[in-house]
Order: sequence, then structure tokens, then C-alpha cells
Amino acid sequence: MSKLTDVPKRILIGRALRSDRLGETLLPKRIALPVFASDPLSSVAYAPGEVLLVLSIAGVSAYHFSPWIALAVVVLMFTVVASYRQNVHAYPSGGGDYEVANTNLGPRAGLTVASALLVDYVLTVAVSIASGIENLGSAIPFVVEHKTACAIAVIVLLTLMNLRGVKESGKLFAIPTFVFVAGVFIMIAWGAFRGLVLGDTMRAPTAQFHIKAEHQGLAGFALVFLLLRAFSSGCAALTGVEAISNGVPAFRKPKSKNAATTLAMMGLLAVTMFCGIIVLALVTDVRMAENPATDLLKNGVAVGSGYVQNPVITQVAEAVFGKGSFLFIVLAAATALVLFLAANTAYNGFPVLGSILAQDRYLPRQLHTRGDRLAFSNGIVLLAGAAVLLVWIYGADSTRLIQLYIVGVFVSFTLSQTGMVRHWNRHLATETDLAKRRHMVRSRAINAFGAFFTGLVLVVVLVTKFTHGAWVALLGMVIFYATMTAIRRHYDGVSAELAAPEGPSDDSVRPSRVRSVLLVSKIHRPALRALAYAKLMRSDSLEALTVNVDPAETKALREEWERRGIDVPLKVLDSPYREITRPIIEYVKGLRKESPRDAVSVIIPEYVVGHWYEHLLHNQSALRLKGRLLFTPGVMVTSVPYQLQSSEAARRRARKQAEWNAPGSVRRGPLGERTKESSASGSSTSSGSSTSSGSSTSSGSSTSSGSSTSSGGSGTSGTSGKS
Repeated sequence: MSKLTDVPKRILIGRALRSDRLGETLLPKRIALPVFASDPLSSVAYAPGEVLLVLSIAGVSAYHFSPWIALAVVVLMFTVVASYRQNVHAYPSGGGDYEVANTNLGPRAGLTVASALLVDYVLTVAVSIASGIENLGSAIPFVVEHKTACAIAVIVLLTLMNLRGVKESGKLFAIPTFVFVAGVFIMIAWGAFRGLVLGDTMRAPTAQFHIKAEHQGLAGFALVFLLLRAFSSGCAALTGVEAISNGVPAFRKPKSKNAATTLAMMGLLAVTMFCGIIVLALVTDVRMAENPATDLLKNGVAVGSGYVQNPVITQVAEAVFGKGSFLFIVLAAATALVLFLAANTAYNGFPVLGSILAQDRYLPRQLHTRGDRLAFSNGIVLLAGAAVLLVWIYGADSTRLIQLYIVGVFVSFTLSQTGMVRHWNRHLATETDLAKRRHMVRSRAINAFGAFFTGLVLVVVLVTKFTHGAWVALLGMVIFYATMTAIRRHYDGVSAELAAPEGPSDDSVRPSRVRSVLLVSKIHRPALRALAYAKLMRSDSLEALTVNVDPAETKALREEWERRGIDVPLKVLDSPYREITRPIIEYVKGLRKESPRDAVSVIIPEYVVGHWYEHLLHNQSALRLKGRLLFTPGVMVTSVPYQLQSSEAARRRARKQAEWNAPGSVRRGPLGERTKESSASGSSTSSGSSTSSGSSTSSGSSTSSGSSTSSGGSGTSGTSGKS
């Protein structure tokens, strides 16, 4: 079975990497930029459109506010970038906002930030993929007709790419990201040249349309509320900024310096592209509407439901380059592709944060382990599953999904910067060096302004977007918070219960006696081997136990037992309802009640098959019985395996597979030496070994094995004779 699953796994994600090759997966700045900054860079493809969509509620006349909204977004972007540059220097371990809030504001604040970030990462994948599908659908009608299925397929593809490792996925994503950035800058430069130097008149394809305003002549509080809502929509350009502070460990040394430089590069590129597209949209008279079918008018008539409203960046590119031109096609393709790849920011941030939370016992421990390719594979798969669910529920509609967006990221922004202020206050209380104090005071001022500004934006976002879908994001944060709190409570309880006491305890006191019970159903090789092993244990008492399901079989067993002269008493349990597990469990519990200080050792003979399909031919009763016995205090379960010929063949196949070199694999010395090593390891395995496990009341307890069943064994298959 392992061979069948290993081959496609290696084809999809590549050969496994040794742990000591982790350093080779670290990223230089040129790769780290598209890996961690693809989300804020790609957001310029839809953030300007979101601003114009909201302003269109008041009609075209409200468009003249868009430059001021863009300016506010730019100020906020530079504030956040400057604040996070302080974060990456102060906390380079990769905890990011979670570590800052947890260290300086307490565990509750840290958990709130973690919940917000986890929700935001899931939404980043869903929004980016949905937006990319809509951009691609303008050119390929099939994608629009099946956009949910196409979005899920893209998520699966991105998941496979990220399972191959951060560095490999970064190389794949670097080219389209840089093509997109270059295309946008060429469009801005060529548009400025045509308008300022050549004096050309550039017109967007929607320039002749009119907008039917939902609310005309807005003034006072209503106008302010509309502008704040447009600003909060434009703040989508800031999503993903925090991913760099969470991903500092993935950078090459010096990690903090490289991460801070990448942050600055990302901020400068993002604001330039965002402002350039907003200006070109105004110059080319782009028209956008929240309900284009009814609110966009052509010659006084609504365009109807058949009209497809293209994104702002596509309309601007058509006006600047000309429809169907080479540069237009390149930019359109790069835009759709980079929106898909923008989800990669979350694919790098979510697993790292999940690993840190798992280490702090807030998430399952499986999220802390790296996979074959040294990526946090479990976190990647969990993120993909959550994003697929969200895309399926909302039908891959970016307009509906984006209303859930931004809330989480500004919760983390605000708490993180507040935590940084307390961080600097704590260090200033003990620092005496004047130069360092000046640096700390300057950093504290930057973080204080960042905390105030992002907190103000958070209030604006909550007020303007709550009824439009932001409540769903808040509900998701509450669910994550409650789940992680419950997981931590469970781990703390298990840790306290398992902690070894300093003095004597019931666990360290030797049992007064050991009573061994051998389960048999018929006399065959596995039963004889288990009987020999049970005698070797030298227990205080030993008895054989069988369940009377078929009277004829039980009578035959008794007769053969006596004929062979086996000097171990055979006890028969009646089972009128033909159950096997329940009578054995009740009998063992009875022994425990009879003598609570005695230990009961239950010995189960098993035979091991070598093919996965052979498991289907056996009833797995031994597995069920062991599962029940593990919950009985004071009971030890010992499995005595008997390997069938098929399991021996499986062991030989496993040995041959270990000696085989996959094409392109790195040889670790001469083949002959590795053959000797594998032969030595194979010969050390004892086919007659047994596995014994101490029972525990905790479902998470692990069994302590005497030795492994068999290197080629595929598993166990029922109590002997009951299959």
C-alpha cells in the first residue's frame, strides 16, 4: 500500500528532503518579494475598482473624491510598513503579530490576533482565487459558467505547488508577479507619456456610459459615511503586509534586514501602482457600478444582465494600450495569473502561524511538524480545505467575499502596534545607552502612530462593513478563539495528568500480582506461539480464555486442548448473543474488581498479512478488542504477531524498494554499502517479537512497544481463528 501511494506522492510533490537541508529552502529577497508580497501587490487589480464601486452609489460626481481616498490609503500603507519594519527587527522568530501581542499584551490578546490572522489568511485565498477566476472569465466564458469548480481546481493546484516547498513555489510565482508589476508600470508610464507629451485622448470602453446614482446629492453625514466606506474598501490594498513579519524565518541571513528591505520594496511598489491606476481610471473616464445590469446606462437604457463589467485595471489597459494589443494581452494574462498566485501569501503565512500556535498548544501538534519537502504540509492542507469550503458556500463571488475581508487584518494591525508600544516602554525602563534610547523613542513613536491610525481604520471598517458581511469574519474569529482555547485546555489537562510526581505514587508501586489471560479461539500456530510467550513471562497466574460463540467449535477446542495435554487452564465464556468483545471486557473488569492491586496482562495472538486487500478478508476483531482494553485501567495488552507468507513477501519488497534509487535522486554513497546497511537493518527484525502496551484512561495515550511487529507487516487482522 505504501508503494502504491508513495509513487504518485513523489510525482506530485517531489522526493523527500533531509532535515539538514532546511537551509537550502531559505529565500533570497528577489524570491521572497513575490512569495510574501504577492497579495498586496496584486490587490491593486481590484482595490481601485472597489473604491469606484462604492463612490458610484452617489454617481459619477463622487469620483473626484477618489484621489483623496487614494492618498489616505497611501499614508496608511506607509504607516503600516514603517511599523512592521520595527516588528521584524524586534521579533525575528516568525511569530509576527501573534508573538508581539502575546508577549506584550497577554495570551488573550495574542489569541485574538491569531484568530484574526487565521480568518484573514483563509479569506485571502478565497478572495484572490475568486477575483482571478472573474478576470479570466472575461476572456474564457467556460470559466464564468463553472467558476466555483474552476476556483476549487485552482486552489488544489496551488496546494500541490506549495506542498513541493516554499522555495520551489517561490520560483514558479516570481515570473508572473514581476511581469505583472512591470506591466502595470509600463502602462502608467505609457499612459502618462500619451496624455502629457503626445496629448492623446484615452477613453475607457465604459467612458460613454452613465451611472444611475442610487442616492443623489449626498451631503453631510451621509457623504462622510460613503467616503469612509470607500476608504475601507480601498484598504484591501494593505492585506498581506503582515505576512512578511510572520515569515521572517524563511528569509536568508541577515533575516531581519532582508525582511525589512522586502517590506519597504513592497510598500513602495504597491502605493505607486495603486495611485497610478486610480489616476488613469479618472483620466480615461472609467465607469463602475455595484449593480451594472441596472445602474449602468448606455444611451439612457440599462445595459442589462448580459453585460460583463470588466475590472478597472482591464479597462485602463484597453484605453492605454488598445484592445487586443500585445501589451494588453500580456497584462491581462499576468493580472489573472498573479491574482491566483496572491493566495500564495496565505499559503506561506497560515502554515507558519499554525506551527507556532501548535507549539504553544493552541492547535493540534500535527501542524508543528514539517512534511517530506520541509514545508508545514498539514497547515497547507488545512488552509486549502477551509478556502474550498468558503468558495463553495459563496459561489466564488468576489463581491460577496470581499465584504468579509479586511476586518481580521486590521484587528491584528492594531493589537500588534499597541503591543510594540508596550515593548519599547519596557525596554526604555532599563536602557541607559543614549543612542539606543533615541532609536527606541523613534520606534515607539512610529508604532504609536500606527496603532492609532490602524485602530481608527478598524472602527471605520466595522461600522461601514458590518452589515455587508463583516459579521461573518467576526464570527469566524470567535469560533477560532473558542476552538484554540479548548485545545489549550485539553493539552494543559493532559500534561498535568501525565506529569511524573517527585515522590512515590500509585504508578510507581509494583503490582501485588500479574495475572495473564491468553485469548484463544482455536489451536493453530499463532496460538501456540502466544502460549509459549505467555509461559516465558512467568506471571503469577496464567489462564487461557475463549468465547463460546459456536458450541461445536468450543467443544472441538476443549477436546484438542485436553488431547495435547496443555498445562494451562482453559476458561470458556458464554455469549448467547454471539458477541466476542463484551464478554472479554466484562471478565477482565471483574478480575480488576476482585483484586484492584493486581495487574492483568491480556495476550492476543495475531497473524499479519502483507497486502492491503487481504485486510478486507478478516474481521479486525483483535483491533477492536485492543481499542476497548486500552480504556481499562490496570490492564496491559500484549500482541504476539505471526507473520504469514504474504507479509514476508511484503518485507522483501520493502527491502528491495529501500535499495532502489529514484531517477534524479542524490546517491548517498556506493550502492553496495547501502545494500549491506539495509540488509543489516532487515535482519535485526524478529519475526516472533511481540508488542505490549500499557492501558490508560486517556484516549491520547501511546502504547509502549516491546518491538515492532515486522518490517514488512502490513497490519493485524483479527483475533486468531475468528476471521
